[in-house]
Amino acid sequence: MAACRQCCSCLRLRPLGDGPLRLSERNLALAHLQVRALWSGTRSRAVSVDLGNRKLEISSGKLARFADGSAVVQVDYRQKAAAAGRIPTNYLRREIGSSDREILTSRIIDRSIRPLFPAGYFYDTQVLCNLLAVDGINEPDVLAINGASVALSLSDIPWNGPVGAVRIGMIGGECIVNPTRKEMSSSTLNLVVAGAPKSQIVMLEASAENILQQDFCHAIKVGVKYTQQIIQGIQQLVKEIGVAKRTPQKIFTPLPDIVKHAHNGIKDKNFMLHYEFPPYATNETGKVTGINRRELGHGALADKALYPVIPKDFPFTIRVTSEVLESNGSSSMASACGGSLALMDAGVPVSSAVAGVAIGLITKINPEKGEIEDYRLLTDILASIFPVAKREILQIMNKTISKPRGSRKENGPVVETVEIPLSKRAKFVGPGGYHLKRLQAETGVTISQVDEETYSVFAPTPSAMHEAREFITEICKDDQEYQLEFGAVYTATITEIRDSGVMVKLYPNMTAVLLHNTQLDQRKVKYFGRDPADGRMRLSRKVLQSPATSLVKTLSDRNSVMMRESISQSSSNSSG
Repeated sequence: MAACRQCCSCLRLRPLGDGPLRLSERNLALAHLQVRALWSGTRSRAVSVDLGNRKLEISSGKLARFADGSAVVQVDYRQKAAAAGRIPTNYLRREIGSSDREILTSRIIDRSIRPLFPAGYFYDTQVLCNLLAVDGINEPDVLAINGASVALSLSDIPWNGPVGAVRIGMIGGECIVNPTRKEMSSSTLNLVVAGAPKSQIVMLEASAENILQQDFCHAIKVGVKYTQQIIQGIQQLVKEIGVAKRTPQKIFTPLPDIVKHAHNGIKDKNFMLHYEFPPYATNETGKVTGINRRELGHGALADKALYPVIPKDFPFTIRVTSEVLESNGSSSMASACGGSLALMDAGVPVSSAVAGVAIGLITKINPEKGEIEDYRLLTDILASIFPVAKREILQIMNKTISKPRGSRKENGPVVETVEIPLSKRAKFVGPGGYHLKRLQAETGVTISQVDEETYSVFAPTPSAMHEAREFITEICKDDQEYQLEFGAVYTATITEIRDSGVMVKLYPNMTAVLLHNTQLDQRKVKYFGRDPADGRMRLSRKVLQSPATSLVKTLSDRNSVMMRESISQSSSNSSG
């Protein structure tokens, strides 16, 4: 990790088996000097810092020894699959573009180290943070900030560091330093604090679930305390290695027009905010491509501001889009304000309105003591302090809409639950799910089963829900049933033959019922030989219903032969 300015290209090693390596006397001396300089200047060093119940170990001199500075935890952050012992799941089975999490982590590191570069430093400096191993318990992003701080401190790059970073969680009102992922799942606060020497803060990033202001301030103080311990450990490591910083060259030629840019500060996900910043927002022309790192970072800030006020049991997935039309202030905080208004206008039952304001700090340091003796806070609303700016913005927002709408808009989605008794579930689903598939295809709704008798119906519009409701009522309505007499004999019509029996109906519009094989009797048929055309057997049951005399043979008993006469014939014989 660092900016490599030179490499030892004069020393080349051959693999074993190619014979001895022969060098001239001059090259041998040069190679010896290179090896001695390399190994004497990059000796392994390590320090340990106590962070509550855990220890943070920082070591250098083991990896990336050709770089100006290196640390084991190494602004371009890459979290590779090999760090967790896994194979990438994409088609190529290798790391490709950066993910959203990697980009956001890169921005956290960038915002932590950027303010400490000296004025007049314009060298291209690249910080690469490669995650070599992860245990799945601890979050690697905070370690990456500390690793970047160590690498810059051990290099000869001019930098007014080091910085130290910790994550603070809050469980039951108690602050937890660098909580594990399991602890973070029950934490009401996710605060990352990056501090500089003399208890100064250079970067804050937080998301919370409506915690008290005094608890948030206390968490910041706890974070600053532990960042100073990390800074002391890094300073001790730098002192042991002894690195001299290079002096930046002075520029005597007049500079052309300088454009100053302001640098402003993610299972299932049911809320997302997408931020877009086109070039015309600042009266510029530029290339319009996909989302860039700045847009992703600013959208994440507004996302963190709005997510805590969304009800946990809200059944819909929400996508808020913020397209900046013009910008002369903090567009990310404007996205938070506009997103809050849009949510209330859409009828989302948010717990409260959200207003955001950007705030800056200008300090005056005593050159003799090196301490801050005066400061000024700057907000988007000029000459206003932070509480006043927040109150004024909320007042303006409340004039437009002060609470969520009671009813959603006509084009909004609808979710309802439908109770289907078990006796009608087969009719509701249909054979092979035919009725459900037809319902979803014709109305555009989505149906999911909640339990045995409850189904959830999601419709994109109220009209689609109305159509689905009528469809369900039609297929589940009770047919007119005949009052059947117990023990009576009825004529049944066979509608389907199955392996287990036959499906029969006793009257029209009746739902066919199964007559099992165990409830069927054996019926006699008459044999008429084989068909001369295709050789098939010719059997008849109907002829046996006629009053003619027939010869009945029982195939199970060949010796059993009996004569059966019709009732009419037997009655005539008896009378004669």
